[in-house]
Amino acid sequence: MLELRNVSKVVGGETHIDDVSLSLVHGSLNVLLGPTLSGKTSLMRLMAGLDTPSSGSVWFDGKDVTGIPVQKRNVAMVYQQFINYPAMTVYENIASPLRVAGRDRATIDREVRRAAELLKLTPYLDRTPLNLSGGQQQRTALARAIVKNASLVLLDEPLANLDYKLREELRLELPRIFAEAGTIFVYATTEPHEALLLGGNTATLSQGRVTQFGPTVEVFRKPVDLLTARTFADPPLNTIVLVKKGESFLLDGGISLPVPADIASIADGNYTIGFQPHHLSLERTDAASVPVRAKVSVTEITGSESFVHLDFADARWVMLAHGIHQFEPDEEIEVFIDPRHVLVFDAAGRSVAAARQAA
Repeated sequence: MLELRNVSKVVGGETHIDDVSLSLVHGSLNVLLGPTLSGKTSLMRLMAGLDTPSSGSVWFDGKDVTGIPVQKRNVAMVYQQFINYPAMTVYENIASPLRVAGRDRATIDREVRRAAELLKLTPYLDRTPLNLSGGQQQRTALARAIVKNASLVLLDEPLANLDYKLREELRLELPRIFAEAGTIFVYATTEPHEALLLGGNTATLSQGRVTQFGPTVEVFRKPVDLLTARTFADPPLNTIVLVKKGESFLLDGGISLPVPADIASIADGNYTIGFQPHHLSLERTDAASVPVRAKVSVTEITGSESFVHLDFADARWVMLAHGIHQFEPDEEIEVFIDPRHVLVFDAAGRSVAAARQAA
């Protein structure tokens, strides 16, 4: 188990990591999700031993490894900017950590070919990296990390520079590869849908803090606060501040949205509701769906889907609609909010549902 115990990192008076505690178990896939500069790489460097925390400690399998440098740990790391040895073949690149470890020839050959098969590199084993595509080079770097049989494998946005088709293929393949390896994997990404595709556990980060950690789907569906919900939304989470009165949330224009039954007893007052773009629709999806008239700002068509940007009262929303839809700027259209998928946050930004469950 890898444990971070109240770890902080301060550089030049600036806090990069702020009091993070995490426990990651062997055989697990753990996603670090957050925007650029949220602390993902800084946290991985502390996990690897490339940096030492300003306070707190790092433990591995019950041993304090805080001051132990990366060279003395069994760690593998793959960066967004993949690194291979240009003069070596793909085979030798993958084999390099095994040779350093003094493995015998038969073991090296078996492990290299197993990793090459997993990552679809078998036809390219005799080539040098300069004769490979970017995707093949990145897969070579991933294969080298896998054969190292490291106790901890850190992947820092490893697919960011690959073309769309290969990214999608590897996103589907990586969870299977991770499961077969049986080590602790940590995968950093800025993309919420990548975290959902990978599964496992997700830690959401903001300004060096971990706002929530748990099973990926649970963090997505049940964020503990508005900050986490916004981190786990792309396009941005739709939000609006409104008033709860009795059994309804009151919106502008005399529109009322029923309060979800599980939080019906919360006090009257001001709240923020949030909902994902795909929970705003052009058609009624449930008998309780609430119609709202909003003004179109711009429409983005992306093949089989359309992102419709809308203005409602003082809020700017995005609707993800299946199919091709073309609306004119400033056109007023009717859209539907599905109250079954509404998230509710109090004035401090805490999830009302999460607070009630913790009570």
